[in-house]
Amino acid sequence: MPRVKEPTVTKKNPRPSKGQRVGYIRVSTLDQREDRQLDGVELDKRFVDRTSGKDIKRPQLTALLGFIRDGDTVVCHSMDRLGRNLDDLRKLVFGMTERGVRVEFVKENLIFTGEDSPMANLLLSVMGAIAEFERQLIRERQGEGIALAKKRGVYKGRPAMLNAAVVASLLGRLAAGEKPSELAREFKISRMTLHRYSKREVA
Repeated sequence: MPRVKEPTVTKKNPRPSKGQRVGYIRVSTLDQREDRQLDGVELDKRFVDRTSGKDIKRPQLTALLGFIRDGDTVVCHSMDRLGRNLDDLRKLVFGMTERGVRVEFVKENLIFTGEDSPMANLLLSVMGAIAEFERQLIRERQGEGIALAKKRGVYKGRPAMLNAAVVASLLGRLAAGEKPSELAREFKISRMTLHRYSKREVA
């Protein structure tokens, strides 16, 4: 009896059988270094948004959601990089896990798979709520500090942003022994900002 040839099945947009590890990075300002968020984390692909996290309408987040497939793992440095408020965070995490995508948060050391216990889902809500509360508290303290500084007449607005070339010159002069206070005054930045530039360079 002749052997019947089995039909060949082809798939559109073939992907590796093993799920990919896909990184999502969000930096909200130009002076934030994206490479620090998932430094040392092995990834197959990464998506980077350089924008505010006030909502989920971000170009690279949209691209990521269109790219991921069942079996993939989305890796974020922390919860606040994915969603700035609890509603957005829950919507994104649950939306991905329902598609069979794992979601991993490095800082919080948490992984969500869609098969999580009620306790794990409660933990997501609690941790997300705490992160949101912390951000609101920081903004409130910043506002109070600015208001007090204005009353004392010492508030001068947001410090100047320095480009990479200027920062390099600034750090070179600092390394040569020039006084930090004089450099900060010349470049119209605070001593704290100067310290951050120096610390970033050392790191």
